[in-house]
Amino acid sequence: MARLLHELILEQAERRPGAAAIVHRQTTLDYAELTSLIQGVARGLLALGLNRAERVAVYLPKRLETVAAMFGTALAGGVFVPINPLLKPEQVAYILRDCTVRVLVTAGDRVEWLQPLLADCPDLHSLVLVDGPVAAPRPTRPVQIMNWPALLTADTGRSQARMIDSDVAAILYTSGSTGKPKGVVLSHRNLLAGAYSVAEYLDNRAEDRILAVLPFSFDYGLSQLTTAFVAGARTVLMDYLLPRDVIATVAREGITGLAAVPPLWVQLAPLPWPEAAADCLRYITNSGGAMSRATLSALRQSLPKTQPFLMYGLTEAFRSTCLPPAELDRRPNSIGKAVPNAEVLVVREDGTPCAPGEPGELVHRGPLVALGYWNDPAKTAERFRPVPGQNPGLPIPELAVWSGDTVRIDEDGFLYFLGRKDDLIKTSGYRVSPTEVEEVLYSSGQIAEAAALGIPHNALGQAIVAVVKPLREANFSTGRLIAHCKQHLPNFMVPLQVVPRNRDLPRNPNGKIDRKALVEELRGLFQEG
Repeated sequence: MARLLHELILEQAERRPGAAAIVHRQTTLDYAELTSLIQGVARGLLALGLNRAERVAVYLPKRLETVAAMFGTALAGGVFVPINPLLKPEQVAYILRDCTVRVLVTAGDRVEWLQPLLADCPDLHSLVLVDGPVAAPRPTRPVQIMNWPALLTADTGRSQARMIDSDVAAILYTSGSTGKPKGVVLSHRNLLAGAYSVAEYLDNRAEDRILAVLPFSFDYGLSQLTTAFVAGARTVLMDYLLPRDVIATVAREGITGLAAVPPLWVQLAPLPWPEAAADCLRYITNSGGAMSRATLSALRQSLPKTQPFLMYGLTEAFRSTCLPPAELDRRPNSIGKAVPNAEVLVVREDGTPCAPGEPGELVHRGPLVALGYWNDPAKTAERFRPVPGQNPGLPIPELAVWSGDTVRIDEDGFLYFLGRKDDLIKTSGYRVSPTEVEEVLYSSGQIAEAAALGIPHNALGQAIVAVVKPLREANFSTGRLIAHCKQHLPNFMVPLQVVPRNRDLPRNPNGKIDRKALVEELRGLFQEG
């Protein structure tokens, strides 16, 4: 097995050099060509003066240069920082400053947007533009500017630094829904352990064709590359405009594996899937939030040959649990059991294990646990704490990631997600899982998107408010939706108010519904005066 992240590609180039590795639009690179490309990037970065463990940010949509820049950085001994291409200049500049980025790989038009803010990024010494010098910026201080072809041919003869698997490979910034984004620091070992774990339970193989539609700044999106490289499969890169474009690409490219987040699945589920797509798609995966039963049912009806894998993960531990397809009908609400090479515990606030059915915090231990948060020892100490129940005689305690998510475990060891600690709604003395309320909202057949929120209320503490996007506005009725909830939920869980919207609910850069933004928007809903 590979010890360093980039070795996944190099090893496949030795075994199957002519096998397709990356497809982007009309261009396909085999593993030998991809290896040559990342080697060229590594030499170019060293020629730019990149030193061991220095950060290289990649601010691009999904394209061949994006993949090459990330893995070339790893080969050069640097640390790659993929930046979501949807982020605005102020957010990008914050990341550049926070992890003292030395080299930024981007496009000329994006530098134009960033230019007013680059003066506040004093550690940045080089810009690499993938679209040549046509939009070269006018920096306010000395910065090396190199176009992509020049990077690939530059070479000063410097050799790569010696690396081991505990060295840092990447920093992935979370969405920052609770404040400024946090940079999750991942070692080569973290990324490889995650890749091998996922490839094992998805049974990835060389003939797989995996469609990458999620941003590489999202660990779930990056996983589409790493799991494909483990198996020697091909990854098809796509930035889609319309959900139907995703389905068309599945059919055209013979895609066998498709990963998405709940908001995208909600859009894909009611669309027609052509026979070619239904025949080739071997599996689908969901993470980043719960997929509603109505959405899952629609997908299973359209894709009877496709195996759905429902997963739970967090950037700080990559992937924690997976529900195998064989358990879908018996345990439709479960997030499954721990993925290979991980252990998941459910504990009380004092760290003692919870009994079956008792709510507790999910704690993840093992080699998938990240190294912590970049430049933030306080938040790291808060989230990365000793494994509960370990031998007190250990000279150096093993650290686990305490997720902040509330779950329960059943008698058979299957886990059920109840909500984020800060998302759980506390109303009239009850603790309510927003997921349970949302599941009932979706089951009404009236809703395309839903978020159950706890809004401050003088009498109740928090009132449950459902913000929903109707499936069909002409047939939507808040009264019928409330009546449906009363039929299926106890009174204390029924939304006090339903807020319909004719547009998509707000999402953070990783595609998840932005609950914090909605709560802030509705905070004064029940305030007197």
